[in-house]
Amino acid sequence: QIQVAESGGQLVQAGGSLTLSCETTGRTYNHFTTAWFRQEPGKERQFVAAIRWSGGHTVYADSVKGRFTISRDTAKNTMYLQMKMLKPEDSGVYYCAAGSGIILSSMATSRSYTSWGQGTQVTVSS
Repeated sequence: QIQVAESGGQLVQAGGSLTLSCETTGRTYNHFTTAWFRQEPGKERQFVAAIRWSGGHTVYADSVKGRFTISRDTAKNTMYLQMKMLKPEDSGVYYCAAGSGIILSSMATSRSYTSWGQGTQVTVSS
């Protein structure tokens, strides 16, 4: 079972940049997918971006395309989310998730993922 742990959340001004990290442990192969979701109080968890470790295929939510970049470093077992031109509506708790056997059309679906981190808070001030 893959475990994930995210870090890097902090307070940042609108228009600024921030990079989140997600360390993965317990994996023995690259045939899995990791993703970022975010959640604001009282709202449902929203998909942000996902990446397949084998091949590097990526998927993004429309709201972050052109501003966020998801990547992974297989040597460091770590996934990253580079966020630029941040907006107040990007605020929330960002969760890292991992799962295996996820088809492309399901990469943006939260129930596709079986392992979740504790979350890291990102606050974008206006």
